[in-house]
Amino acid sequence: MTPFSPKKRSLIFCALLAGFFAGAQTRDSLQQNKQEEDNVKYPVLQIKGLFQARYLVGMTEDVDVNGLHHADGSGTSNNFMLKYMRVQVRAQISKRAEVVALANLADFKNDPKSRVLENAYLKYTFNPKLAFTAGQFRPWFGIEETYPIDIIKSLDWSNQYTEFGKLGWTSFQIGLSATGQLQLGKIPFQYAVSVVNGNGKNQVNDNDSGKQYSTRLVFGLSKKYNFNVGLNGGIGEVFSKKVYAVGVDLSSLIHFDPKWSLDMQLEAKQATNHVLYNAVSPELRPYNPDQYLIRGAYFLPNVRYEINHKNLSAFELSCRYEYIDTNFRLNSNPRQTITPMVGLEFLKNYGARIQLGIQFDRYKYQVDNTSQYNNNLFIVQVQSRF
Repeated sequence: MTPFSPKKRSLIFCALLAGFFAGAQTRDSLQQNKQEEDNVKYPVLQIKGLFQARYLVGMTEDVDVNGLHHADGSGTSNNFMLKYMRVQVRAQISKRAEVVALANLADFKNDPKSRVLENAYLKYTFNPKLAFTAGQFRPWFGIEETYPIDIIKSLDWSNQYTEFGKLGWTSFQIGLSATGQLQLGKIPFQYAVSVVNGNGKNQVNDNDSGKQYSTRLVFGLSKKYNFNVGLNGGIGEVFSKKVYAVGVDLSSLIHFDPKWSLDMQLEAKQATNHVLYNAVSPELRPYNPDQYLIRGAYFLPNVRYEINHKNLSAFELSCRYEYIDTNFRLNSNPRQTITPMVGLEFLKNYGARIQLGIQFDRYKYQVDNTSQYNNNLFIVQVQSRF
């Protein structure tokens, strides 16, 4: 059978989504409660924000705060850093439609051309079973895409989240997504189907004619322990070469009593490292990009104690272990990272928080004057969400 071209696959995907759209609209229009809609004055605006700053101290000689080794002893060993100054505007323009814009003003310190603007999308929700999102958003391809940075349980996103963002599967991408939740018998089920350009945020055009298609399926297997299993898969074309990504994740939230709880996350992914493949001269690289593969996993347990004092809301203790190898088949040099963190929450729902921790990075082989070098980094991080 002759495989579909990228153009035909895109047309088929759009046709299927259009069919879902029309069907859901017909069913849902019969259930509209016009009186409820008349009682709300649209649009309804909501403004939120996040401030996050850090103080970093490099604890390894000749390695700067960004993890880069300097054989000549240069480099910055400590730094005050403004990580996020996010402002989000959410406009509920009708009962089912909303427009969201999210900007990180702290990114003006870098070249703002491909930064600053993070989310910019329109979401239309027919019912809990079906919603469409179009624009620039975070396609679901793992646990971390389902929550924002301000409630993360460790210092930052995992290394694999960052690397898979470069490959177009995670982080902010431009495209279209269908999401929803329903019951499979007694099992709660969530899904997301996405098609994106795959070349990152704030891009004028796709950098080729290929698209990246991904799916996430989440099964709630235990209500008592909030135990969920997620399956992730994606295929696509980048510069006329086939690429893929797969992943599996487990999460659980156990409440021992009203004060003590344990949140656990385990995630593993593998994908074609097409960025690394395309960085090699055409005459030197193999025809099949799957010779360049990335593989990663992390485990993050987080213990939380609810203090509920007037000046201190909660105490958290986490320790994330990560393993990432960006080219394990041809030039393996795995990186292992351990990040123990202590967090103090002063306002509920992470309204104000201080975190202290150390990030330990270890490589199988150290390479001078690169970021592939063993490193210890001390971090103090403060944040406020509003």
